[in-house]
Amino acid sequence: MARGESGHLPYAGVGPLYVVAIIGVTVLGIALGQLGLIPCVGWPVPNAARIALGIALVVLGVAMWLAAFFGAGIDDGIRENQLVTTGVYAWVRNPIYVAFAMACTGAIVMADNVWLLALPLLFWAFLTLLMRHTEERWLLDLHGSVYRAYCERVNRCIPWLPRRR
Repeated sequence: MARGESGHLPYAGVGPLYVVAIIGVTVLGIALGQLGLIPCVGWPVPNAARIALGIALVVLGVAMWLAAFFGAGIDDGIRENQLVTTGVYAWVRNPIYVAFAMACTGAIVMADNVWLLALPLLFWAFLTLLMRHTEERWLLDLHGSVYRAYCERVNRCIPWLPRRR
C-alpha cells in the first residue's frame, strides 16, 4: 500500500495488516497451548501476580490506543497531511500498533505458557520491519528533516520519555 498519487498518506496504512496478524497469532498460540498441541510450561510466579501483570498490560494497551486514536488527533493529522508529534506520539512513534502489541502480550501473560513469551519479540520484530519499509519511508519522503528529527527524539516501538537534543 504505497502513498497515493497526491502525496497523501493512506488513512489505514499497513496498520490493519499488523493488528490482524498479531491478534491472530496470539489467539492461535493461546488456543494451541490450551489444546495441548504445543508444550505448555507455566510461569514460576504466583497466578495472582501473573494475572495482575496481564491485566495491567491489557489496560495499558487500551489506554494507549485511546490516547493515540482520540487524544492525539491522528485522524486530523492524516487528513491534513501533518506529522503528529504531540500527546502519546511524543512518547512513541507508533502508539496504536504498540497498544495492540501490549494488549496481546497481556493476553499471552494471562495464558500461563512461558513458551508464548517469544511472540511479543516476534511482534516487535515484525513491527520494526514493517514500519522501516513502509510508513517510515513515506513519512520521510513527505516530511523530510522534520520527521528525521522526530525519529531521533522518539522511539519507534517502546514508549519512553522523548530524548532532548
